[in-house]
Amino acid sequence: MKDVPQQRLPRHVAIIMDGNGRWAQGRGLLRTAGHDAGARTIRTVTTECARLGLEQLTLYAFSHENWKRPKLEITFLMKLLRRFLIEERPTLADNNVRLTAIGRLDDLPATARRELDRTIELSAANTGLNLCLALSYGGRAEIVDACRALAARVAAGTLSPRDIDEETISAAMYQPGRHPDLLIRTAGEMRVSNFLLWQISYTELFVTRACWPEFGVAELHAAFHDYATRVRKYGGLVDAADPGARDAAAPRPSAPPASPAPASPLSPGSRGR
Repeated sequence: MKDVPQQRLPRHVAIIMDGNGRWAQGRGLLRTAGHDAGARTIRTVTTECARLGLEQLTLYAFSHENWKRPKLEITFLMKLLRRFLIEERPTLADNNVRLTAIGRLDDLPATARRELDRTIELSAANTGLNLCLALSYGGRAEIVDACRALAARVAAGTLSPRDIDEETISAAMYQPGRHPDLLIRTAGEMRVSNFLLWQISYTELFVTRACWPEFGVAELHAAFHDYATRVRKYGGLVDAADPGARDAAAPRPSAPPASPAPASPLSPGSRGR
């Protein structure tokens, strides 16, 4: 990444980690083997994002819809989550990574929730990358929960309906802050799967055919190189010759502009399934 200036790197990257089961089945393995391999990829990608000085990495780890999967697979995934949270504590500490989580976390089994809270507590003082796990998460559910929170404030008389704007709604989301600059999806699917629906209005998209267990540093760098070539206009006009124009034109994270922007092309990755 020496040929990409720091200011051209995304500051917040979100990833839809898809293809664990497909990767395993293609090798004659059980789907659980794919999930195990995917957990190791999380360590690789997190460590590299921390090394490059990114601010946040948000990973779609378990969707609200994933509860519909077979019970045995869900049980395995929750045990894997618990093990990951315990085993990765030294990695988080060594790389100055702070763990956070978004979603309907009360849906998690008590054992997994306990280790999640403990790891969040242990890493809270770290000042580097924020690794955010989306667990029992759904973009529509997040918007519903935000609406409920705002409705409660209106009912309590602490918020007037006329004062509700995009900034107010953004502040009511699970984790207010900078919206993702780049959304990566693995395994080649061309959809966002109910992930960060409010936050990705102006996010750049990158789709790779590589399944998540085979997504490594080279694939991450390919996505960053592709991102560095783009000019983000947010519906306006930006001088592409100005290296700082992209960030200067960016809206505040809590208040993305309402005007429509031209559609961004999905960039295929170079690696096969």
